[in-house]
Amino acid sequence: MKILFIIDRIELKYFEFNDLVTNFWLIKVFLKRGHHVDIATIDNLFLKNSVALAHIKKSYLKDENIFYEKADRTEIIENYDLVIFRPDPPVDLDYINATYIFDFVDENKVKVINSPKAIRNFNEKLHTVKFNNLMSENIVTNSAKDILEFLDTHKKLVLKPLNGCFGAGVMLLDFGDANTAAIINAMTDNGKRKIMVQKYIDGAQNGDKRVLFLGEKVLHYAVRKLPGENDFKFNEHCDKNIVKAELTNQELQNFGHVAKELTKLGLPLVGLDVIEGKIIEINVTSPCYFIREINHHFGIKLEDEIVDYIEKFSY
Repeated sequence: MKILFIIDRIELKYFEFNDLVTNFWLIKVFLKRGHHVDIATIDNLFLKNSVALAHIKKSYLKDENIFYEKADRTEIIENYDLVIFRPDPPVDLDYINATYIFDFVDENKVKVINSPKAIRNFNEKLHTVKFNNLMSENIVTNSAKDILEFLDTHKKLVLKPLNGCFGAGVMLLDFGDANTAAIINAMTDNGKRKIMVQKYIDGAQNGDKRVLFLGEKVLHYAVRKLPGENDFKFNEHCDKNIVKAELTNQELQNFGHVAKELTKLGLPLVGLDVIEGKIIEINVTSPCYFIREINHHFGIKLEDEIVDYIEKFSY
């Protein structure tokens, strides 16, 4: 196949195999299987007379590492067999504009995974409430009054910006905290910006599970992401903070329903963050599959299973 990966700018800057980076694992496997793989970032997507194009660089494999040719060229996106759209959040205006480029790509001519339009229409924090029965109590609001009433009821809350990533800006708020007003004002930009507010889940101190989907399939292997030092949440991708996890039968059943619904929306490559069986976030932009850690803990080659799925998706 002729494949185009839309990757993050930082991944292009440090483009060599790094076993913490899901995209690098996948690119390496595709190259090993003889596929042609080009790469681009969202700032290299553009329209010309309503035709969607990209300034791309060709990647190649050498001595078990991945590289790209320094010279770039322009390609029509519809000339590819497959586009893998995985730039990292935050989903800011530049990100949204990049998804608009794909409104001019005929997906009958080229397969795109995950669908940029579906990503644009699915906020990773807010749209989690589509599966509200699998969440803790929550509100989405910019109102200090709403948040204070919710705090009075539940006593301990987690506040999240809607378009953040990697835990940036996520705050823990206890009833009676002397900084309550300051925290709410900062998070909501003095009542102008909506945020996700969730009841704190007992057990969060033990970390959250990353549950992984390949289409409608919920993978049985998972990891638990432990809070970092001096933080209540996972904030550092290192071995000591990522441990083996198992899914309960109830979780497999519940999340199977979620996988089916998201796949229908055009979002087959997804990672859930889960605490005590409750979904706290649904990652649809560029979910980390924790390939190195899962391979180590379960004795498998997850990268091959992911690429197997993507190949079947594409044919």
